[in-house]
Amino acid sequence: MRLKLHTAVLSACLLTSSILAPVLPSSTAYASTAYSAKVYASSLNVRSEPAASAAVTGTLAGGATVTVTEEQHGWLKVRAGSVSGWVAGYYLKRTSGSSSTSASSSASKASAKSAVKTSAVSSGTAVVTASSLRMRGGPGTGHEVVGSLQSGNKVTILLRQGEWSRVRTAGGTVGWVSSQYLSGGAVRSASTVSSNSQTPSVVRKSGSIRGKLIIVDPGHGGTDPGMLGTTYNTMEKDLTLQTSLYLRDYLTAKGARVEMTRTRGEQKPALSQRVQLGRQLGADAFVSIHYNSSPKNVSGTLTFFYSQQNDLRLARAVETRLGEGIGLRSNGLSFGDYHILRENPLPATLVELGFLSNPYDEAIVRKAAYQRKAAQAVAEGVADYFNK
Repeated sequence: MRLKLHTAVLSACLLTSSILAPVLPSSTAYASTAYSAKVYASSLNVRSEPAASAAVTGTLAGGATVTVTEEQHGWLKVRAGSVSGWVAGYYLKRTSGSSSTSASSSASKASAKSAVKTSAVSSGTAVVTASSLRMRGGPGTGHEVVGSLQSGNKVTILLRQGEWSRVRTAGGTVGWVSSQYLSGGAVRSASTVSSNSQTPSVVRKSGSIRGKLIIVDPGHGGTDPGMLGTTYNTMEKDLTLQTSLYLRDYLTAKGARVEMTRTRGEQKPALSQRVQLGRQLGADAFVSIHYNSSPKNVSGTLTFFYSQQNDLRLARAVETRLGEGIGLRSNGLSFGDYHILRENPLPATLVELGFLSNPYDEAIVRKAAYQRKAAQAVAEGVADYFNK
């Protein structure tokens, strides 16, 4: 989204000091050390280049362990046996710090396998407490959706793993659901994930964000690429989707329910449809993710609000977390007369997470590590908003 200088950098609402001139990077940064990671998808395409439009050179099965050797704007270069190429980074979770040899790869695989304990539950019955609950092919949000349940549905718990339960419906459908939305499913019967995992840490505060429904809106999409990076030609729509998927996972780990306005690159919901989704679902908050552009030589993040009564407290909570340090400086808060905020009845904020017009910012925001840090900061801010 192009930054309008009269409402942002030069706005009286902009709570910041002078903007520093960026230092240009000497080259694109890659993963400095190879490491092992696990596939969290039922099937993951491997591509010839770090782009969704690149040719598919192979596939990886869910649970497969791969060696990651390079990183570019959210894509990871991997190898597993005879398969090598690029995959979307948000479908992998790191399992070790180094995997330079086959021995360490085998060790990390064994470690990952033993990191999460499971326990069988014989004929345990539970009742769904959420208004709508997705069933997945595995214990995690990275797995495909295989069905859905409604409030009051009874299921048989077959197995518990961490905070997930494998259940069977009355109709015979089997899948995994989050245990927190099952009556009697909140008591954990297994140990937690290994400390080496990059699964977001869960912060438990009474009341807080647990059960809240958050709309996460990845800006642009489909035929609307958003801003294009002036140095690497990075498309904003790709960055917003990747970052939003990370945000979804962090919020879910905190106990929130999350609905996204789009989940695929080719989707392009209208602005009115994005706003309407939150209204129809009776959501508790709305967060729109964007990356910025400006003819001026500016750098950093910017957090927008429209209504001081409805939006400002949420925007301030998010900006405070961004200001604690994610790799780019925060330029504070600004009033934004954007449809996604102006027409939204929910507490809403629009976050610009870096300037694609700035070579320094663009090189940073392309990295999955930055996107994860930004997403975690936004998730912490949303949690802070509900905790106060």
